[in-house]
Amino acid sequence: APSNPSCPVPSNTKEPNLRKTRLSLFYLATYLYLGGAAFVAFPKLALVLFLSNGDYSDLMLRMAGTLLLGLAIIVTQIIRYRVTVLYPTTLVVRALFLFAFANFYLIHGDPMLLVLIGIVGLGAILTSSGLVLDYREKMRWPSS
Repeated sequence: APSNPSCPVPSNTKEPNLRKTRLSLFYLATYLYLGGAAFVAFPKLALVLFLSNGDYSDLMLRMAGTLLLGLAIIVTQIIRYRVTVLYPTTLVVRALFLFAFANFYLIHGDPMLLVLIGIVGLGAILTSSGLVLDYREKMRWPSS
């Protein structure tokens, strides 16, 4: 149970130990913070770094960056408070993003979308692997 006094959890609560999955979420939070900050502070440079050949307004890029920062804060709180029930939800959300990015790439052909698929896809693979390994470990060891 979390030791944070601002979020008390009864001592008899049995939370699944999903350490590997939780660790994978740090990658997710990191790319959300970095990408969000880049799009808010330096939108045109961010486009260059993401290999974009599209034409996007500063306003839309800064708004997208703000949304990424908001998601980063939520993911940070999921990690901080060990909200394990939401770990699989992060995969569902990323699956939606991957589907959308692939479709947008087919429509617009912007290489930035392939970069985003790579970044988000790696995180989804890390989290999926973490979940599988954590649940295998859980099944192997009897609960006390």
